[in-house]
This record gives sequence, structure tokens and C-alpha cells, in this order.
Amino acid sequence: MIVMEENMNTVLNVTGLTKSYGNLLAVDRLELCVPDGEIFGLLGHNGAGKSTTMECILGTSKPDAGEVRILGLDPKKERRKVFARVGVQFQETKYQDKLLVWEACETAASLYPRTQDCNELLERFHLTDKKKAVVNELSGGERQKLSVVLAMIPKPEILFLDEFTTGLDPQARRGIWKYLKELKATGVTIILTSHYMDEVEFLCDRIAIMKQGRITAAGTPSELVAKHKTKNLEDVFLKYMEKETSEEVVA
Repeated sequence: MIVMEENMNTVLNVTGLTKSYGNLLAVDRLELCVPDGEIFGLLGHNGAGKSTTMECILGTSKPDAGEVRILGLDPKKERRKVFARVGVQFQETKYQDKLLVWEACETAASLYPRTQDCNELLERFHLTDKKKAVVNELSGGERQKLSVVLAMIPKPEILFLDEFTTGLDPQARRGIWKYLKELKATGVTIILTSHYMDEVEFLCDRIAIMKQGRITAAGTPSELVAKHKTKNLEDVFLKYMEKETSEEVVA
């Protein structure tokens, strides 16, 4: 389990989370705690179990074993209460044919008891001129920004982001980074996955690196860099990936 300071207020607690697909063990007895107001990063190569972990935490995929509590609530039994307080951006989102951007925003807003102003969010993410555009005709980067906008509409206490800047240009990425830092300053907890180590190093208070469904390393980015005597977090990550590759070859 990731070690935390005593008496720290945790908003996410995961115990013994396990998920298999046939003979593939995607998540293996995972233990995780995330405190209030932190930006936490879950890292790993493709297939390490990150997205499956997020889906099991949120209750959109049923785990084989384990317990999850979000804000003290069970996401399986108290799904409505949980989703009224969290925002979620999945790596891939499918939209109805011919759905317009403003329709997507209004539909999302109708699902929650409290919401942020959609127009303000669209302006912040430079999508105002796309309000009447068909969502499926947006560029990949524009759809990615829209997915983050939709996740922000319910004024979440916890925000889950899965590969949230994939397909964005450097300027757009840094714009979202700035926005997430501002959210953290207001007390929002952010749990994210990303393959961009510069992004993780800039944003995250703590990280965990997954390998074959388990957490193999955890700590602050600076702690892991110092421990492995590397220049940056990317070098740390590559060390773990090289280790995994060499173990697969031996096996």
C-alpha cells in the first residue's frame, strides 16, 4: 500500500482490488489511498492495468474482489451519490451521431444537482466557436478537450482523468496543466493517468507505477528521481520498463 501520513483525510481508499479477463490478471490485489486535495498519478505501460483500475474504482467495470470507497461511499451500491460528486474523463468516449457540442454540454449538465457554467468552460478550453459543431466532426484534440469540459461540469470534488492530453498540441497541454493546478488550489482532488512524464512531474504530488496489475513503486516524483539517481521522472519510468522487458525475456 502507498504509505501516507497518519490522520490524513483520504478521499479514495482501495483494498485488495482484483480484476481478470479470462486468464489475464489485469489488476492484482491492488492497494491504494489518495488524500484530499492531492494530484495523484497512476503510471505504467500500455496493458499495465491503469485504465482497468480506474474503471473498477468508478464501478464501470465490476472487480472480481476488493473494496473501493470514494468520499466514503461504495461506488457500486451508492453509484448515484458518488457520480454527483466526481467528474470523469475516460480515455475513449463515444458520442451519438450528429450530437452537437452544446447539446453534449446541456445533456451532461442535466444529470447533476449542481453544475458549472458550460459557456465559461468552453471559453476556457477555446471551444466557444465549436458550440454548434458536431462532436464527431471535431479534431481529436478538440474532442479530448471537450471530454475534460464534460468532466468538469458537475463541479467535482474528485476529478478522474485518463490520458487526458493525448492528441493535444504543447500549448493546449500546458493550458490544461494550468487549469488543473488552479483546481487543486480550490481543494479538488485529481487522479490521473498519463504517458507524458513531463506532465506527471509538473502536476503530480505523488505517483504510483504499475506493472502487471500491481504497484511496484510509489512516492513523490522528486523522491523517485533521487532514489534512482536519475535526471528526471522519465528516466525513472524507463528504468522500470527496461526491468520489466528484461524479466519477460528471461521468463
